[in-house]
Amino acid sequence: MQVILLEKVTNLGTLGDIVKVKDGYGRNFLIPQGKAKRATEANKAEFAAKRAELEKKQAEILAAAQARAEKLAGFMLQITQKAGVDGRLFGSVTNHDIAEALNAQGFEVNRSEIRMPNGPLKTIGDHPVSVAPHSDVVVDITVSVLGEH
Repeated sequence: MQVILLEKVTNLGTLGDIVKVKDGYGRNFLIPQGKAKRATEANKAEFAAKRAELEKKQAEILAAAQARAEKLAGFMLQITQKAGVDGRLFGSVTNHDIAEALNAQGFEVNRSEIRMPNGPLKTIGDHPVSVAPHSDVVVDITVSVLGEH
């Protein structure tokens, strides 16, 4: 299936690119999420007419993401979890826990924006975590996991 991208999609392309994707990915994810349209002649013509408007909208989204990232830059989040005497947690700290804690602190963050390359946090201490409010904007924060007995 060929689609026209309506915004930048990581590992796929940028606004206006016509890319070939698997049918399920296009039909079940890209098109329902509003990230792409089928690459028909009518849709190509419609996209060409609306290109400037879409580029302006994407620039606004990027500016908003950069503003959110500036607020988060260098932030240190403390999360308390039950832990054993050896410093290992009973359970783990996931992206969902971090998103809830950041939202409680007054930051607007979705759990899908939190990048944890090493998986959930399972030990006490400071851990670097990335927050990506936009595919072009990534900011690092520190999550300090405190143990309670």
